[in-house]
Amino acid sequence: MQLKVDADPGEVGMDAGRLERIDTHFRRYVDDGRLAGWTIAVSRRGRVAHLSHYGLADLEERRPVADDTIWRIYSMSKPITSVAALMLYERGALELTDPVSRYIPAFADMRVYQGGSAASPGTVPATEPVRIWHLLTHTAGLTYGWHHAHAVDEIYRAKGFEFGSPHGLDLAGACEVWAQVPLLFQPGTEWNYSVATDVLGRVVEVASGQSLDAFFAEHVFRPLGMNDTGFSVPEDDVERLAALYGPNPAGGLLRNRSMGDAATRAPKFLSGGGGLVSTAGDYHRFTRMLARGGELDGARLLGPRTVAYMTRNHLPGGADLEQFGRPIFSESPYRGVGFGLGFSVVIDAAANKALTHDGEFAWGGLASTAFWIDPVAETSALFFTQLIPSSTYPVRTQLRTLVNQALLD
Repeated sequence: MQLKVDADPGEVGMDAGRLERIDTHFRRYVDDGRLAGWTIAVSRRGRVAHLSHYGLADLEERRPVADDTIWRIYSMSKPITSVAALMLYERGALELTDPVSRYIPAFADMRVYQGGSAASPGTVPATEPVRIWHLLTHTAGLTYGWHHAHAVDEIYRAKGFEFGSPHGLDLAGACEVWAQVPLLFQPGTEWNYSVATDVLGRVVEVASGQSLDAFFAEHVFRPLGMNDTGFSVPEDDVERLAALYGPNPAGGLLRNRSMGDAATRAPKFLSGGGGLVSTAGDYHRFTRMLARGGELDGARLLGPRTVAYMTRNHLPGGADLEQFGRPIFSESPYRGVGFGLGFSVVIDAAANKALTHDGEFAWGGLASTAFWIDPVAETSALFFTQLIPSSTYPVRTQLRTLVNQALLD
């Protein structure tokens, strides 16, 4: 679905001239070769006040970014999978305290890393089961191979899990492998960004009796009119897909075909943690649903109390990610930011040194895409580009400042 401006900035309490600072700033990223192109959308009180495109979706083909450009959203898939799980929770199909082993038996009797090398790790039994809420909050003790921070990360890489999965392995098979690898820590005792949302996607499959792509299509995408969102790009729409790039040490950008071309093929491994592609218009429909408390244009995915519950801090003791999280890379500061059921949540904007409000919830993707929703200011913003890794430039913090400095009330 295409996105269009439907409000004069002044009508929703924003300064048009100050909003132009957003484009002025991010045009420099394209003009000096840091980004190929981007789309930015800013909404307030349910209306789009600013929408802009700049640069190229494909440098080699000289194809400009357009309203219908398709982007790899990577970890912006995670909020969608989390919403799917909470939809099942609302229907009584699962409990947040359920052991994951109820849905994936291999997760019974988990072991926890105690010391040693990746080749010969010492382990102890888990003191409690990995539960659904651990998956939603990334406190399960799972990890990612690409962290390169721990012996368990190395075990993931050795089994073929870094920026993808071994060829021919489906989601159920991946979960079987992960269940045989030691956890980083006892469930619920720390936060570590991980494959937890992929495991959650498998729980959605088992609890619903549908494959993840079928569940998304029937219960999320069709009701919201997200017609261009899925696990791959149809052959007829490949010319709309933005190319994927990484920084060239010699200057400019290098095309990443090995990862980028994966979006053109239907995957066997349905990654609820990072496998979706979408458009600005489609993802804006998803964020509007969240901002409206779970409903959009008559389609209600979640009750408003559930959305409020998802978007509060669930880390034990009200801790932030700096206190409770593992010291891995981050696109944004961890201080003053907690984690809910699928989203980061600002709990102390002053400590975070961010021009925002407590209660803002957000997430982003590997290719430098991002979104946030600020219920206090009634604003939301989307940023789409295709540069990996997402930690290359501080586009998320800069965009937040540029949007919020344009608010007049």
